[in-house]
Amino acid sequence: MAPRNNPDSNRQGTSFAVVVSAILHLGIVGFLFLATVSCTTFENVFAALHLPDGWNPITCAKPLELPGEPIEAVLIGPTGAPPPKAPKVKPVPDSVPPPPSVPPPPTPTPPKPTTEPLPPPPEHPDIRDQERVVQDAAQKAEDAKREQEEKQRQRQADLDAQAAKQKAEQKKIDDLFQQLDKASAATKNQNTKAKQAQQQLADLKNASDNGLPDVPNAAQRQTGNAGKDDSLLAQYQAAIQNAVTQNWLRPDNMPSVPCVVHIVQLPGGDVMSAKVDSSCPYDEPGKRSIENAVLRAQPLPYKGFESVFQRQIDFTFRP
Repeated sequence: MAPRNNPDSNRQGTSFAVVVSAILHLGIVGFLFLATVSCTTFENVFAALHLPDGWNPITCAKPLELPGEPIEAVLIGPTGAPPPKAPKVKPVPDSVPPPPSVPPPPTPTPPKPTTEPLPPPPEHPDIRDQERVVQDAAQKAEDAKREQEEKQRQRQADLDAQAAKQKAEQKKIDDLFQQLDKASAATKNQNTKAKQAQQQLADLKNASDNGLPDVPNAAQRQTGNAGKDDSLLAQYQAAIQNAVTQNWLRPDNMPSVPCVVHIVQLPGGDVMSAKVDSSCPYDEPGKRSIENAVLRAQPLPYKGFESVFQRQIDFTFRP
């Protein structure tokens, strides 16, 4: 069986809702009323009730106060106060007659310039004056032309003198170089003659009978490997060393270290090519001197060494 509603409880709930609604409406109305009240009224009320200023929820903006004496100023423009209206006064009729009208003064006309008539041309003009003017103009033109030609001639003379001076200086330089070339050639000739004399002395020394077999001579006795190897191959290599050394012109600053030379020859000792090895420590002039010495020494020793002859031989040259 469903429970029955109690009329007393329903009536109490309705009364409570009405009270709450009335309080809410009163709060809204009070809030709207407080919103319309100025901040100055709030300050007056708090001051009358002697309440602290911190409880006031609304704070009015204070005017800016600067220290010092007050300044008096007159506002101009839209921010100034409007001027007072003039009092209404009835118009008074003007009883003074107007002044008589004075006509404006006439505009003065500018005076016309007076032109004097030109004198009439002479009936018989003086032809001699005209001829004199023409002659003077022709003389001036001739003088200007002569002056221009003189300037051109002087300029050309200056250019010719400058060219002759440069040519003389160039000739001096050429003569100096020729003298240097002659001195260098004379020095080379003297060095060549000195080397030839040394070579002739060495040939005369080697031409003496030393009691050894008839083999190409060298500056010192060599039998292959520092005298330790007396085989036919060692003698063949020593003979090649002696032949190349006799035809070698030693350059300056030549190191006393060995250099390997690759020789290609024909039977009989004719040299087809001579090329120093890449490991040779000589400079380019030193390498060329060894190759030229091998070519000048041909035909290389062959007779008596047929059994040990090699078409391609790696020859170690020792200065």
